[in-house]
Amino acid sequence: MLNSPDASSTRPYLLRAMHEWCTDSGFTPYAAIFVDETVQVPMEYVKNNEIVLNLGYDATAGLTLGNEFIEFKARFGGVPREIIIPINRVMAIYAKENGQGMSFPMGTSSEAMTAPKKMPPVRPALSAVETLHTKDGPEADPPTPTTPSGRPALKRVK
Repeated sequence: MLNSPDASSTRPYLLRAMHEWCTDSGFTPYAAIFVDETVQVPMEYVKNNEIVLNLGYDATAGLTLGNEFIEFKARFGGVPREIIIPINRVMAIYAKENGQGMSFPMGTSSEAMTAPKKMPPVRPALSAVETLHTKDGPEADPPTPTTPSGRPALKRVK
């Protein structure tokens, strides 16, 4: 759809590239998602309007990394769920094993609904990740802005 607000966004292409790199390198792709009314995820796993999801093929069924949405089915606590995430709600994608990945700028809730007039630069290579694993699926504390510029910074917790 060429006339959609996100038609010129590079985010879906970068997400697919990072997902492919993780998979080809034997890493597990994780995505940090900003959750609002447009995101369909199990709300009981959401903390501070954020959730981290395993996007690996072993954890998902029917994964589609489209230009407007990420869609798949996954089990949470043994219960199958359908997950639908608008592309503009993805804050970061990274390899669980080494934290390398890419983060994306997030505006306010209303700003995130539309594409920005000028695409801000993407900051590559996340250095670390804070995750907590549950028996039936990953759950993580979301990245929090800790840098002077207000950009998200991830911290590894062992």
